[in-house]
Amino acid sequence: MKYLSLLSFIMCSTVFSAQSTGLISESKAAQIELNEEFTNPETTILEPEDFKDFHGLEFYPIDEKFIVEAKLVRTPNEKPFLMPTTTSRTPEYVKYGEAHFSLEGKDFVLNLFKSVQPYDEPGYEDYLFLPFTDLTSGDGSYGGGRFLDQRIPEGDTIIIDFNKAYNPYCAYSHRFSCPIPPKENDLLIRIEAGVKEFGKH
Repeated sequence: MKYLSLLSFIMCSTVFSAQSTGLISESKAAQIELNEEFTNPETTILEPEDFKDFHGLEFYPIDEKFIVEAKLVRTPNEKPFLMPTTTSRTPEYVKYGEAHFSLEGKDFVLNLFKSVQPYDEPGYEDYLFLPFTDLTSGDGSYGGGRFLDQRIPEGDTIIIDFNKAYNPYCAYSHRFSCPIPPKENDLLIRIEAGVKEFGKH
């Protein structure tokens, strides 16, 4: 019986380790892809003068603890609303649900939103928008908060990988209009993961 219990523990540990390794690989791939987008003159949103001292985006070190498994609580009866932005533009979103998770011994809730306006590109039908701020906002990361792209899961569990957090375009230029993260998505914890503030060394 002890042997079976030990074998079961080893198998579970091996599966968990493999899953973690896969998620970390996804984190690295996402950061590489984002960096390539910004360093490529054909895809970047940066101005030519920005490239004088630009050698790539800066990221916090990838940290497995910032990959959290959250409980997704769907909120189907929400009414659409106009999300404030840095300009007069007000895109229409609806709250899709809440992600409940724990980090460093504390419980948190983040709201996830879905655009009312369908996306032009196919493949985004299950796309969810997750804007947030945290205690690094303005102190290591962009003061206006950061974004995460999520997909609607089949079940009631959703993986949130803060290592994939990216800046809104407004972090790089004021010519863009960017959604402002709602106050309820302000995390009272330092999320030292994802992209750092642009131009800060």
